Amino acid sequence: MESVNSASCEAQTSINTDSSFKEENSKQWLSDQFEDIIPKIQEKWPEVAKQTLEATKGSFEELVRVISVQSGKTSYGVREQLEDLFESATDQTKNLAESLEPLEKQLEDLLDELNSQLRPRIEKPIRKRPLLAIGIATGLGLLLGIMISGGKRS
Repeated sequence: MESVNSASCEAQTSINTDSSFKEENSKQWLSDQFEDIIPKIQEKWPEVAKQTLEATKGSFEELVRVISVQSGKTSYGVREQLEDLFESATDQTKNLAESLEPLEKQLEDLLDELNSQLRPRIEKPIRKRPLLAIGIATGLGLLLGIMISGGKRS
């Protein structure tokens, strides 16, 4: 009898841990993305002023309360709609990140190729005439310093 109760207790603890983790995760996401999500919230509830939304400072519970008071809808309904809104925004962010991965890989490959081709072309003349390279670098640094300071001396 005891093992059955302890097993169900462990399962309940696991479910509570998962839901609390999700809740903490969504709260963190809300506080990170709050400024970006305000226009979407205003589309759904135009009667709520932007300043009122900003005053909640990303608190999910306060946001639900403010929207339900301003719109006259139930807290439960507002909570469900906000969670749907956040879920769709999260999905859009994931899709964007996934679509950028191939571009990131392509850019990395191009930079590697450029590095392997350009570096030898730059290093060869510098290795042949190191004093000339140092002189040119010094001259350019001096010229850039004069241009930045505007020729003023203190």
